[in-house]
Amino acid sequence: MAKGVYIDGKWLDGAGQRFEKTNPANGSISWQGEAASAQQVSDAVAAARAAQTDWARRPQHDRTRILEEYAEEIGKRSDKIAEAISCDMGKTLWESRGEAGAMKGKVAISINAQVERAGSHMSDAAFGSNHLTHRPHGVMAVLGPFNFPGHLPNGHIVPALLAGNTCVFKPSELAPSVAAIIIEAFEAAGLPDGVLNVVHGGRDTGAALLEGDIDGLLFTGSAQTGLFFHKHFAGRPEVILALEMGGNNPLIIWDPAEIEAAADIATQSAFLTTGQRCSCARRVILPEGKWGDQVVEAIVARTKGLSIGAWDEEEAFMGPLVSEQAAQNAVDFQTMLSKAGGKSLRRLKRLDRGGGFVSAGIVDVTEAHHIPDEELFGPVMQVIRVASFDEAIKRANDSRYGLSGGLVSDNDALWLQAHREMKAGILNRNRPTAGASGAMPFGGPGLSGNFRPGAYYAADYCAWPQASQVADKAERLGAIGFPK
Repeated sequence: MAKGVYIDGKWLDGAGQRFEKTNPANGSISWQGEAASAQQVSDAVAAARAAQTDWARRPQHDRTRILEEYAEEIGKRSDKIAEAISCDMGKTLWESRGEAGAMKGKVAISINAQVERAGSHMSDAAFGSNHLTHRPHGVMAVLGPFNFPGHLPNGHIVPALLAGNTCVFKPSELAPSVAAIIIEAFEAAGLPDGVLNVVHGGRDTGAALLEGDIDGLLFTGSAQTGLFFHKHFAGRPEVILALEMGGNNPLIIWDPAEIEAAADIATQSAFLTTGQRCSCARRVILPEGKWGDQVVEAIVARTKGLSIGAWDEEEAFMGPLVSEQAAQNAVDFQTMLSKAGGKSLRRLKRLDRGGGFVSAGIVDVTEAHHIPDEELFGPVMQVIRVASFDEAIKRANDSRYGLSGGLVSDNDALWLQAHREMKAGILNRNRPTAGASGAMPFGGPGLSGNFRPGAYYAADYCAWPQASQVADKAERLGAIGFPK
C-alpha cells in the first residue's frame, strides 16, 4: 500500500478515498493507496508557502547545484522509473526508458533556458545602470498527465524550482507510481523539506488544489479540462496559468516524396505510444489519384504488421492503451466516424488478450460529414483526400487546435508555403509529427494552449521580470519647472 501524500519532507497516508491503478497489460495492481483529503492538500500548499521564501533567497548557483544533483539521481534510477511508467500506463519499455532519459536531460536544458530567458542582465546608463532580474511567482500547482507521467511534470517542476518557486505536484491517478521515485531522487539531491510536495488522487484532489493558496497552475492534459481551469481562474490575473491541451494534428503527404518513407513517417506519427501523445497525427491529408492511393496502401500494410505487446515484450511497437475504458473510447470514436460516412481501411479492434490492448485503425473520412474536432487519445488515423495543395492546407487548418503538424514532401516550394500558412506550434518536414526537441518551445495556438509554451520556454512562465534603474547615490534632478 503506497502512501498518498508527501508534505514537508514526509510521506503520509492519504485521508481521502482509496484508489488503485491496474496494469493495462495484465490487470495486476501497479499502485494502491488513499488519496489526499482536502485538508491534506491545504497542508501541502501551506508547506510549500512556508518553504518558498528561504528557497527563493538561496543564490541561483545553489538551486542549480541541487537540480544538477537531482539529474544524477534520476539517472541512477532510470530503470526503476521506466518500469514504473510502463506498469502504470502500458507504454513499451523502450519508450519508457527514453522518457527516463529525457527526465535527466531536462535539467541541463532547463538550466540553459533559465540563464538565457530568465537570468540577470545589466547595462550602463548616464545615471548609473539598468538592471533586469527575474523573480519567482511563489507556489506552483503542477498537474501531471498519464501519457508522460515523469517527463511532462518534470518539465514544469524543474524550471519552477530553478526560478525559486515551490511546488505541489498532483500526479495523474492513471500513472501515479513514478512520483515516489521523483521524490526519492530529490531527497537524495538535498532538496529542502517543503519545496516539493505531492498529493495523490483524482478529480477531488485536483479541485482542492485549485482552491488552495497557489500562485500558478502548470497543466498538461485535455482541452476540456484546460478550458475549465481557464474559466475557474477568470478575473484572477495574479495566478499564472500555463496550459498545454493537445491537438487534432494534421500531417500532409504530397508528391514528390518517397512512398515507403512517407508511409513510415505517417505510421509512426499516428501510432507511436499507441496514439497517446498529444503531438500524434490524427489527420493524414493526401492528394487524390494514383500516387496518394499508393501511399495509403503502404500505410495500411504497415499498420497490419505493427507488433503489439506488453511493456516487457522487447519487440513490441505498441503497448495497450492506459485502461479498458480508453480502449472502448477508441472503438466508440471509430464507430462514430463510420456513422458519419467514413470508410474503414483498417478497423481498430479490442484484442483477445483484454485490458487496454487494441489494434491500430485507419478510416478514410474524405466523404464524411460533421466529424467533431476532437482529440482522440488512441491509434485511429483519419485519412483525407484532396484535389490541391491549397485545399490540403485549408483542411489542415480546419481545427480549433494548433499543436503539431507536418509535411512530407521533397518540394521546397511546398514546404515554404506550409511553413508560412499552417497553424501549428510544432511543424516538421519529413519527420514524424510526434518528434519534438526539449531544447525548443512546445506548444501551439488555439485550443492547444494559452500561448505559454513549455519545454525550453518554460522558464518564461516560471518567473516574472523586474526592471530597475539604479544610481549609487541620490542626486538633485534639476528638472525644468522643478523647485530648486
